[in-house]
Amino acid sequence: MTQLSLLPYQRYEPPLSPRRSLRDQPAYRVMHDSGACSTAELIAVVIGGSQPLEAAQALQARFGTLHDIARAAIAELTQVAGIGTSATARLKASLEISRRLLLPEDERRQIRSPADAAAVFQPLMMHRDQEYLYVLLLDTRNRVLGDPVEVYHGSLNTSLIRIAEVFRPAIRANAAAIIVSHNHPSGDPSPSPEDVAVTRAIVESAKLLDIQCLDHIVCGLIPRFTSMKERGLGF
Repeated sequence: MTQLSLLPYQRYEPPLSPRRSLRDQPAYRVMHDSGACSTAELIAVVIGGSQPLEAAQALQARFGTLHDIARAAIAELTQVAGIGTSATARLKASLEISRRLLLPEDERRQIRSPADAAAVFQPLMMHRDQEYLYVLLLDTRNRVLGDPVEVYHGSLNTSLIRIAEVFRPAIRANAAAIIVSHNHPSGDPSPSPEDVAVTRAIVESAKLLDIQCLDHIVCGLIPRFTSMKERGLGF
């Protein structure tokens, strides 16, 4: 009878994945020189996880630019390997913080030019995939009264927009003037014939209500915008 030799069991150890040195880790690089980091490295630090850089690169491969990532729905983001609900929440939070950093610090900011008005509106409307119409309320010294108010979203069309809704917030706040603004999702702020028609209707209604309509700002991709007042369109 042949005697079998009993070999001790050996513990299986999976092959080690290549590890980056500490200096090559995204978190280390961000701490020491965030300006020199790639977009993928910055995203990696935000989303975290076991392989954050690979997940960040997968995000870029799927969506392209940061603007496209910001526009992506939560369901689309979580389809990317390595991007779970927690990572998506952190990513959305960081993008919202970035948007708020573009808002003016002074809540009572005085609007002195179309550029001042655009600086208030554009952070609100960047990455929108539909047209949004906002109204900014001002006092007699053209100081801002609170945050811009969303009036409408969809296609900008005089047959769809109730002009009374544009002035409702101004009447409630006893505002002396308003500035209206809407975005072009294409990023091109060139006014359309409908933009001119809507502007004309708002300006004529403002005269009847004794509320100044100082401008209508058409927002494109930052920093592009068009002042309808400067162009003499609808005013």
